[in-house]
Amino acid sequence: MSKFVKLKKGFDIKLAGKAEKQIAGVERPDTYAVKPTDFQGILRPKVLVREGDTVKAGTPVLIDGKNDKIKHTAPVSGEVVAVKRGDKRKLLEIVILADKEIEYVQFPTYTISDIVNLKTEDCLEPMIASGVWPNIIQRPYGIIADPAAHPKSIFISAFDTNPLAPDLDFLIKDQDKYFEAGIAVLRKFSPSIHLNVDANSEVSGLLSQTKDIQINKFSGPHPAGNVGVQIHHIDPIRKGDIVWTVSPFGVVQIGKLFLEGKYDASRLVALTGSEVKTPQYYKTYTGGSIKKIIENNLKSDHLRYVSGNVLTGKRIGKEDHTGFYDNQVTVIPEGDYHEFFGWILPSTKKLSFHRAFGLLSFMMPKKDYVVDTNTHGEDRAFVQTGVFERVIPMDVLPMYLIKAIMAEDFDAMEALGIYEVIEEDLALCEFVDVSKHDIQAILRDGLNLMQYS
Repeated sequence: MSKFVKLKKGFDIKLAGKAEKQIAGVERPDTYAVKPTDFQGILRPKVLVREGDTVKAGTPVLIDGKNDKIKHTAPVSGEVVAVKRGDKRKLLEIVILADKEIEYVQFPTYTISDIVNLKTEDCLEPMIASGVWPNIIQRPYGIIADPAAHPKSIFISAFDTNPLAPDLDFLIKDQDKYFEAGIAVLRKFSPSIHLNVDANSEVSGLLSQTKDIQINKFSGPHPAGNVGVQIHHIDPIRKGDIVWTVSPFGVVQIGKLFLEGKYDASRLVALTGSEVKTPQYYKTYTGGSIKKIIENNLKSDHLRYVSGNVLTGKRIGKEDHTGFYDNQVTVIPEGDYHEFFGWILPSTKKLSFHRAFGLLSFMMPKKDYVVDTNTHGEDRAFVQTGVFERVIPMDVLPMYLIKAIMAEDFDAMEALGIYEVIEEDLALCEFVDVSKHDIQAILRDGLNLMQYS
């Protein structure tokens, strides 16, 4: 039975630089990267290629030494030009120089009616071999799903409320048959599939016509679009439960694998942010370099490049590559300056959840703000404000959970709801925290403690 959930807690971060719904006529990037740092839980990555090797799209280039069932494959065909490592020979990325015409590893093809008659193991094998399996994320812990697990349900969030988030309908426009095929495949793993949509927007034909799934409507400020929040209100995770999540793009990619027999990593990426002259969408492949899409399209030089959004994205260089799960690149001013008493001076230019610091921003709720990376403060002892609970629409006590993690109190972590959250679910806590703690990193430490201890 479909549900309607109205959320009141949260906070929308309104920033300047949202991408227009148009695709730029720019050549696709030359290089693409597979980065083990994009995936939680890869403990001992093992490289399967060397510099100078040639690969096709779908060729395995990396596996986890601890779980060699899950393969990470090349998003494009071409030559492996670099295997980059960091301190202690930590693997950072495998870089591929793409061919002009992409060649694909061929997998079996099916019709949608064929998929309905397939067995679970018949679906599992090509998904793992091709490289589409990492699209499936397992809760708790936010790791790549275990192929041997049996999830009680699968969740798909069809809208994104993060700052400057791309329009998901636009990203998968005209992909109806692939989306339908992807859903048919996912039903082999769980009969309970939830598709969650924005109650304030018209449901696209692609989503509304999808059969045999439960469509739920959500309304409210960010993080209403977070799949973790949606799971909490529809089918909460208890100890021992397993839930899988997939993005709409991941569903389409799975569908393409079965209908066309190839790992198609082509995608649209939204270039966003106040420092972009023309924020819009670009055609690329998973892990593409951002060099060409930002060329001659920036307002200044001293900038921060983020693969993803400003809350949960990762910092990259201006010639680096996007992350596996990212359909967005954000460019904002670098904030490496000191502002004497700047945090307390009233201003119309500052965005803050706290009225004491950003009173004037509450008088202009529809204004789009230009923000930089300055935290306007330093790390200090926790201040008990109760503000975390005002931005997290879940029956979780974030302040006490974070303290339990820092104390490594396993019983308290479990009792306070650590199984229900990953970094993106508490990202707003980090934004509103007057004590300037790295909440997301602390939470990941706790998740790792629970998973590996």
